[in-house]
Amino acid sequence: MKAAIFEAVVLMAGAGSRLNSTGVTGLKPLTPVFGRPLVSYVLEALRAAGIRTVHAIVGYQRETLVNSMEAIAPDGMDIRFVVNSEWQRQNGVSVLAAEKHVKSPFILTMSDHLFDRELLDVLLLQAQKDKLNLAIDRKIEAIVDIDDAMKIRTSGDRVIAIGKDLSKYDAIDTGLFVANDELFDHLRRATRDGDCSLADGVRSMAAAGKLRLIDVGDGWWQDVDTSRTLVAAENHLRSRVTSSSLAGTGSDTQR
Repeated sequence: MKAAIFEAVVLMAGAGSRLNSTGVTGLKPLTPVFGRPLVSYVLEALRAAGIRTVHAIVGYQRETLVNSMEAIAPDGMDIRFVVNSEWQRQNGVSVLAAEKHVKSPFILTMSDHLFDRELLDVLLLQAQKDKLNLAIDRKIEAIVDIDDAMKIRTSGDRVIAIGKDLSKYDAIDTGLFVANDELFDHLRRATRDGDCSLADGVRSMAAAGKLRLIDVGDGWWQDVDTSRTLVAAENHLRSRVTSSSLAGTGSDTQR
């Protein structure tokens, strides 16, 4: 049965320096992708999956981002902004900022990770509330920017290693989770000098036997972090619109 989850945490506190370094200007969540702000696709996918409340973790140029986000929020979605004043640190700090605001279990994702609704459905259908559920992709050959991907090496259901620099791996972290309150405890345990990454928390939960991997199968997703991945995302969205248009032509029985 699909998990009954109505809240999500979306990380968008950073400056998006990698994408900006390629010549794309402006706030990363608002970057135009096929004519619409990048984050609007994330919000709409969450809303379609039944999410009613989104806790948006903001930091860099937060006033501009908040004003823009309020204008593009889907109908029926309550966006609550949580400030991470230490946004220059790693993304685990942004996750910890949500602790006192979000109700467990919840979806956790990034403002720059696009995904099909079907992929999210697979995750929710298989998620277990007592685990950190991570959507993974085993279609290694389909990854556009493999160098920057968060790689995972598995053995059966167990995670052996997680990291961007792994030389041997068989899955990719999509950045889409169903999480519970235990994630915050593991992030605190992993914190060093006031800093931690989400990957640190994932490793900690894996070591404790609390990580569940869910294969997205044919589901599409794209981390938009460079000009190359931005083009890949736009091409996919364009092809999807074209396919929908073609499916709508012909006799009534085809519609």
